[in-house]
Amino acid sequence: MKTAIYIDGYNLYYSRVQGTAYKWLDVAALFRNKILRVQDPVATVTAFKYFTAPIKANYARHGQTSEEAQTQYLRALAAREPGLIEIIQGFHIFKPTSLPLHETGLPPSKARRQSVWMIEEKLTDVQLALTNYRDALRGGVDQVVVCSNDSDVEPALQLVRRDAPKVRIGLVMPLPPHAKGQGIVSNKRLTAQAHWVRHHILDGELAASQLPAHVPTKNSLQVSRSTGSHPSKSVRYMRLRRLEATCPVRAHPRGG
Repeated sequence: MKTAIYIDGYNLYYSRVQGTAYKWLDVAALFRNKILRVQDPVATVTAFKYFTAPIKANYARHGQTSEEAQTQYLRALAAREPGLIEIIQGFHIFKPTSLPLHETGLPPSKARRQSVWMIEEKLTDVQLALTNYRDALRGGVDQVVVCSNDSDVEPALQLVRRDAPKVRIGLVMPLPPHAKGQGIVSNKRLTAQAHWVRHHILDGELAASQLPAHVPTKNSLQVSRSTGSHPSKSVRYMRLRRLEATCPVRAHPRGG
């Protein structure tokens, strides 16, 4: 069964990888050798599509170190299996906004606000959704597998089920096994669209799916693991996005 895998890079990091020792993650090994081997042993992976947005040093928590760490990681992913892994990038924008001021003991109020810069990730979700839908309709895959817990993907999965009914949909929730005990649950809007669902990723699977410390590239150079912070950790806005993407549907701030 020809299978394409679509990974929301920030959702995977903030929901599952952050806080672990497994940040130099070989996503191809994880999904092909661990997850699909259990969920669908007859699947043959024909493409991995990894969706993210580039960090800029001027707003990264660790500055240039974070930007370089992301660059190294994405280069390592692409070089690990050339032609199989595609990195698809959106971008970030700054925009001024006004948020309720935090005052101890008082509820948030529109009357007490503070002007801040908001950093927004743009195009990542829509590119994942549209690429998934396009690939299903073109007929080159028998199965699409999405790694995300973000309900923004729901309309695309609905359309795949309607317009390409022969294509199976797999869903991998980038959550730890104990997530439910922490109040983080699988997004029911997404699980309703899938033919099969994996509700968590195990620590052992992450540990067994790490890139080599040095990954050769086609020009005979190599990409080495950075000793700095993980690139995704640099954007404070992504912490908000993680909560948005993993909270129960009824509390989803975008009504998703």
